Amino acid sequence: MVRFAPVLVILLLLGLPRLVDMAFLNAMVLVLIAALYAMGYNLLWGQAGLISFGHATYFAFGASCTILMMQAIEKGSSFPTPLLPLAGGVAGFLLGLVAGWFATIRTGVYFAMITVAITELVRAIVQRWDSLFGGEAGIAAGRPAWGPFGLQKLVDVYYFTLVWVVLGVAFLWFLQRSPLGLVIRGVREQEERVSFLGYDTHALKTLVFAISAGISGVAGGLLAFTNESTNVTLYEGAYSSTVLVNTVIGGAGVFLGPAVGAALTTLFGYYVANMTVYWLLYMGLLFVVIVLYAPRGLSGLAVEAMQTLRAGKRLAFPLILRRGIGAVLLAAGTILLVEIIGAIVAPVYWATAKSTGVAWPAVTVFGLAWTPAAPLTMATIAGLFGLGSLLLRGAAGPARRNAAALIGRLTGRAGRAP
Repeated sequence: MVRFAPVLVILLLLGLPRLVDMAFLNAMVLVLIAALYAMGYNLLWGQAGLISFGHATYFAFGASCTILMMQAIEKGSSFPTPLLPLAGGVAGFLLGLVAGWFATIRTGVYFAMITVAITELVRAIVQRWDSLFGGEAGIAAGRPAWGPFGLQKLVDVYYFTLVWVVLGVAFLWFLQRSPLGLVIRGVREQEERVSFLGYDTHALKTLVFAISAGISGVAGGLLAFTNESTNVTLYEGAYSSTVLVNTVIGGAGVFLGPAVGAALTTLFGYYVANMTVYWLLYMGLLFVVIVLYAPRGLSGLAVEAMQTLRAGKRLAFPLILRRGIGAVLLAAGTILLVEIIGAIVAPVYWATAKSTGVAWPAVTVFGLAWTPAAPLTMATIAGLFGLGSLLLRGAAGPARRNAAALIGRLTGRAGRAP
């Protein structure tokens, strides 16, 4: 059944436009783009063991070059529309080739800092080069038609994106299973031994950096094709941190793990952002919880469960259920506390109190009205935290070990001389 899972997922994605509304379909386009971006990033981290803090540069540069190519088509160029994301991929690859050569001279934290410096350099150039990249306003171009395909409808954009994402994931799958993929993992585990075998490890790391940047450029090209515009904000650090968060939440050690993380965080932001202004805080808390209790990511938890079942062992369902309920209670208490505090620190809350004459106006959370200073409200928050912590008792030790293990993985090579 597991072998046919990718086929079933593709079939589901092919039939999705008939099952969902346009709003969800638009969200799924963003999910697919974020998934490919995370998969490309994980080639660098999960396969080569190199942590980049500036990968948005190649994602954004691919988007910019795709828009420039779309503008060229509007002016009469005969470049085929289906290959537009490839223009972003080539741009990301070439930029990654240059940047990767410099960055991979060092390892660990030094490598990460170089990627940040390159990001800031490219961002400054793009922001100043108004005539080409449009500066703060950015650049825009319409999606060009291709033969009988107008590519103006959202459904057309969805299938266009789906085809490119499937091709990109298939490429990464075969690369991982190829001799080059084995050598790349060898560099991650024992770089000195790979060097003794006669391989140029610097050239290998530069190549994998460039390929990762190229895949990110394809994802950026798909975003540009979807939005028909791009600007300098794509080069900012938020887009680099987002792909890192997606990879950690999904699981860098599982092939499709980053795609799972990208889907979760993208849909989370798409829907929860309409419910609360503090959705980024909740996203950060989710990231912390994953780091503490599941450093291998959500996909890693699923793989561990499958391995346990295949070994003929039983899962500790009572423990899982107990901790799951504890986590839900803690989450409920956190949301209630954050929403109430967020409401009472806002000037509009006290303006309402003054106009209505009510000392503590009620705050609606979970569909219920909560009076901030009421004993029932305080007792409910304390009860949720207390009972949740009691059910999660015994998880603190593994959480500390998991956090230390992930931090060690992030900075495992930092101790070496630059």
